[in-house]
Amino acid sequence: MVDTMPGACPPFVVPAEGYDRLMGRYLPSLGPAFADAAGIAAGQRVLDVGCGPGGLTSELLRRVGADAVAAIDPSAPFVEACRARHPGVDVRIGVAEQLPFASEDFDATLASLVVGFMSDARAGVLEMRRVTRPGGTVAACFWDVAQMPAIQLFWRAAAQVDPTRSGEVARLGSREGDPSALLTNSGLRDVRETALAARSAYQDFADWWTPIRQGIGPAGVYYLSLDEERRSAVRGACELLVGNSDSSFVLEGRAWCAVGIK
Repeated sequence: MVDTMPGACPPFVVPAEGYDRLMGRYLPSLGPAFADAAGIAAGQRVLDVGCGPGGLTSELLRRVGADAVAAIDPSAPFVEACRARHPGVDVRIGVAEQLPFASEDFDATLASLVVGFMSDARAGVLEMRRVTRPGGTVAACFWDVAQMPAIQLFWRAAAQVDPTRSGEVARLGSREGDPSALLTNSGLRDVRETALAARSAYQDFADWWTPIRQGIGPAGVYYLSLDEERRSAVRGACELLVGNSDSSFVLEGRAWCAVGIK
């Protein structure tokens, strides 16, 4: 099973606002929990790897100040948005596997909802370790996809239309034990893993559905690969699963988080 189809856009080379409506909306609750787990506090210099439009960057800036935060992401629209939203933060285009920062430059290096999308997650974490000072913190979190109704609702509907679709591809970091094993195998010590809770409120069905219709994320890429008849069928199945399309609702999710020491 693949996440993209021939000719489809990558799932996150999209406008920042689209990502905000899909998953960025969970960062106001996930970001503080992740920063707490990593022990982020005033006086530290920190790096946000795979920053996206800046959901976690906002929380890091609040804790340590703009001058002490750097961020990086491979998506040009996301980098542009993160820079605009966080003046004074050093935001760069680049990938985790080749971080353009000096060795031992940060007290803490964090990757939120990223490791499952890295081309080489171990290489990415090794780079995170390299740019972190001895005794500093390296942390990563990623969605437990099985416990993310915002994702599972779509794939349950898709499976009703196309029984060959069993759900979103299982990514590194999405299972218990994945993040801690990744950090341990990358040379971090005293690694501990916890589950982080996140939640988001939706105004109505359209609020949840719009980013998928726009092709955001793996679900959106798959949806746009369908013909019009199947798109209509998937949308109808989603509406039945979500319920009253005009009512507000809240979805909760879970991410696995691992924190280690260099």
